[in-house]
Amino acid sequence: MAIIVNGVEITEAMVQAEQENHADAPNPRDATVQELILRELLLQKAKAEGLDAANPNAAIGALLEKEIQVEPVDEATCRAFYDEFPERFASGESAVASHILFPLGAGDELGNMLAKSKAEGVLAEVQANPSRFADLAREHSTCPSGQQGGSLGQFGRGQMVPEFEQAVFSTEAGQITPNLVQTQFGYHIIQVNERTQGGQIGFDDIKERLQQYLTQMAGNKAMHEYLAGLVQAAKIEGYSMPAL
Repeated sequence: MAIIVNGVEITEAMVQAEQENHADAPNPRDATVQELILRELLLQKAKAEGLDAANPNAAIGALLEKEIQVEPVDEATCRAFYDEFPERFASGESAVASHILFPLGAGDELGNMLAKSKAEGVLAEVQANPSRFADLAREHSTCPSGQQGGSLGQFGRGQMVPEFEQAVFSTEAGQITPNLVQTQFGYHIIQVNERTQGGQIGFDDIKERLQQYLTQMAGNKAMHEYLAGLVQAAKIEGYSMPAL
């Protein structure tokens, strides 16, 4: 059955041409048809408002700019949201660390002993001269991070394998783990560069981003309500639009 939107047909050819752009949707055809219906409704509204329809995208953009105007959310609203949902502004414990990785031996006890012996030698060297950590990482580490002096950047709890994480979060910032740390990847020498305790992010630190977020959400809500109004007022045949 043909899909008719206020007397204008959305053809099967139009659906097929657009559907590949919605391949990731749970139902690509439904997503395509719904977008084409909304686009047609917006274009019809733009024409009714006297906007130039020679360029459909420009006409729709001008319509939405005219019809949907959202003022930036004020500080009081941001503060109220911050106070109501404190759990959204809690940061977890994190660390900045570097490591030097030595792989396990080739599945035999002798190989493991040799790999561990080499790692212990480098551990003794880096503990005696911590400033050489980056150079030794570039020289010995089999992890790609070795090319950056062993740097793993910043990470939080739950992002590393348990043995590695336990070693990092039980070592003070600026220290090197006293012993090798063995994981499924091999033997690690770890330097903990920074440690940050989890806690509440201050309102002043998050205020600007929170205002942007809440203003965007208000804009999304206004857009949603506007489109729902167009659908409700339209005569759509051949397809049942879900509630927006």
